[in-house]
Amino acid sequence: MLREGHWLGEMSWRPQYRSSKFRNVYGKVANREHCFDGIPITKNVHDNHFCAVNARFLAIVTESAGGGSFLVIPLEQTGRIEPNYPKVCGHQGNVLDIKWNPFIDNIIASCSEDTSVRIWEIPEGGLKRNMTEALLELHGHSRRVGLVEWHPTTNNILFSAGYDYKVLIWNLDVGEPVKMIDCHTDVILCMSFNTDGSLLTTTCKDKKLRVIEPRSGRVLQEDLSMPLIEEEIDGLSGLLFPFYDADTHMLYLAGKGDGNIRYYEISTEKPYLSYLMEFRSPAPQKGLGVMPKHGLDVSACEVFRFYKLVTLKGLIEPISMIVPRRSDSYQEDIYPMTPGTEPALTPDEWLGGINRDPVLMSLKEGYKKSSKMVFKAPIKEKKSVVVNGIDLLENVPPRTENELLRMFFRQQDEIRRLKEELSQKDIRIRQLQLELKNLRNSPKNC
Repeated sequence: MLREGHWLGEMSWRPQYRSSKFRNVYGKVANREHCFDGIPITKNVHDNHFCAVNARFLAIVTESAGGGSFLVIPLEQTGRIEPNYPKVCGHQGNVLDIKWNPFIDNIIASCSEDTSVRIWEIPEGGLKRNMTEALLELHGHSRRVGLVEWHPTTNNILFSAGYDYKVLIWNLDVGEPVKMIDCHTDVILCMSFNTDGSLLTTTCKDKKLRVIEPRSGRVLQEDLSMPLIEEEIDGLSGLLFPFYDADTHMLYLAGKGDGNIRYYEISTEKPYLSYLMEFRSPAPQKGLGVMPKHGLDVSACEVFRFYKLVTLKGLIEPISMIVPRRSDSYQEDIYPMTPGTEPALTPDEWLGGINRDPVLMSLKEGYKKSSKMVFKAPIKEKKSVVVNGIDLLENVPPRTENELLRMFFRQQDEIRRLKEELSQKDIRIRQLQLELKNLRNSPKNC
C-alpha cells in the first residue's frame, strides 16, 4: 500500500509508446446482470480490501450488528443478493481481513477486532444457513488482528498481523502459532512474499519497509536504498493499492476513494517503469478483490480480473483486463506457466528450512481442474500457546464489551461464592473451638 501524495518516480506523465504486447490492454466492466447487487458492504475505515475471490466463490465483509460477518457467494450466483442471505458470522468483533486458501478452494481465513483468527470450511454450493462454528479458532494476538496471508508455496501455513505489532506464523496442521515476528514498532499495513515464500516483506505505519526471513524472524533489510525510478501519480493523499502480475510484469495502481486504475509495465532495464493506460470510472472503489490466474477466461484473452467494491451502490463489479486479440486460439505468449493449486511443501518441510518454487500449471489444459486436497482440523486440547518462550494466551484481555461484561459477572459470582464459603468456614471454626473448649472443661479431663 502506498501513501503520502502518491509517488512512484520522476517520469513524464506522457505515455511512452513502445513495442509491448500489453500496450493496448483495456478494462471491461461486466454487464449489470453479471455483477453482485444489494450487498451491505462494511463501512469500516480499516485500510483493507474487505473482499476475497477464487475460482469458485466471492467473499465480502458486510455491515452487521453484534459482531463481524461476511458473505460467501458462488461466482455463478450473480444479480441481486437477498437481505436474508446466509452469512459467516462467528466473530464477536468486526472482520478486518479475509483470504482464501490458495490450495483448497472452500477454505477461507478471517481475522477480526475480537483478536482471533478463524478458519472456515464453506460447503459445496455455498451457505444454506448462517455459519457460526469455525473449523479452527486461533488465539494468540493481544489486540485486534488486521491482516492474514497464506504462504504461497506451503499448505496450511498462515501469517497474521495484529495491532499488537506482532506477526504470528500458524501451522494449521496442529492449530498453533510456531513463530512470532516481533520487529515492528507500529501497526503493520501490508504483508507480501517473494516467489518461493522464503522472504516476507512488510510495510508499517512507522514508514519503514522491512524484508524479513520469516522462519528466523531476522530483519534482512529495513528501508531500501535509493529507488531506481520515481513517478508522481497525482496530488491526492489517499491510499494507493498496488497489484503486481508476475506473469505479464504489469503493475496496477488503484486509488482508494476514486474509480481509477492506472497500469504500467515493469522491466529490468531503463526506463524500468512504462505507463500503459488508465481505466476510469466515476464510481469510487472501497477495495478490490483479484481473481487467481486459474480462474480467468483465457478464451477472451483476460489477463487480470478485479472485483470492485462500490459501497454507495452496494455493488460488486467485475472488471476484466483484456489483451485485444482477434485469434480464437490459446495465446501462449500472454499465459506463461503460472503457480497452480498444488502446494510445493508441507508445513514440516518449510518449517524445517526447505524452500521450493511454486508448482506451475498451464492455463491451456489445467485451468478448470480443482484441487483434490481437503482440510483436516487438528484436535486441540492444549490451553496455553507458548511461542519464543512467551505464553501468548496468558492475561489476554477480553475482546469485546459483551465479553468484558460476562467476565465481570462471572468474577462477581465467584467472589460471592468464595465469600459464602469463607463465611461457612468461619462458622465451622467457631463450632470446633466451642467443642474443643467443652472437651477441655468436661469432668473427665479434670
